[in-house]
Amino acid sequence: MTTLTLCRPAESTRNPTPWLGAAALVLAVVAVAAIGGSMMTGVVREWYDTLPKPEWTPPDWVFGPVWTLLYTMMATAAAIVWMEKDRDEICCPVCAFSIQLGLNLAWSVLFFGLRSPLLGFLDICLLWVAAGVTMTQFFLVSRTAGWLMLPYWLWVSFAAVLNGSIVLLAAHS
Repeated sequence: MTTLTLCRPAESTRNPTPWLGAAALVLAVVAVAAIGGSMMTGVVREWYDTLPKPEWTPPDWVFGPVWTLLYTMMATAAAIVWMEKDRDEICCPVCAFSIQLGLNLAWSVLFFGLRSPLLGFLDICLLWVAAGVTMTQFFLVSRTAGWLMLPYWLWVSFAAVLNGSIVLLAAHS
């Protein structure tokens, strides 16, 4: 019987270009932040303001600083993981990080770009799982990286409840 191992390369080698990989991860986070932020401008912002939202929704000005801090912490955590270990030990954490980063971007496209709170909610449920897996994987490599991902996972938890509430309120209005 043959097993397929997705997260383990055939040989263990020390990462020969630690700064290049770390920089690529940081640039990926910056790109997702920029694309996601561009989804929330102009007409889309006006659309969001018309959605029924729960009373406990944070004011709009909170989201920019929170996301800036979270993206900074995510990029730092990913760079720490990349720099910390051999390639075979960081493959699963970096794969998990990449998946959650893609789901993060997909949420902005689905919720704001397509103006679909329901599709956004389905995505953010997957994102919540992926962010939790990423945080767990990061803890296995570096406690610091794991702790840096915890606020992101908590914010995604909050955002999922908010997104779900918007879907329910829209269905009842």
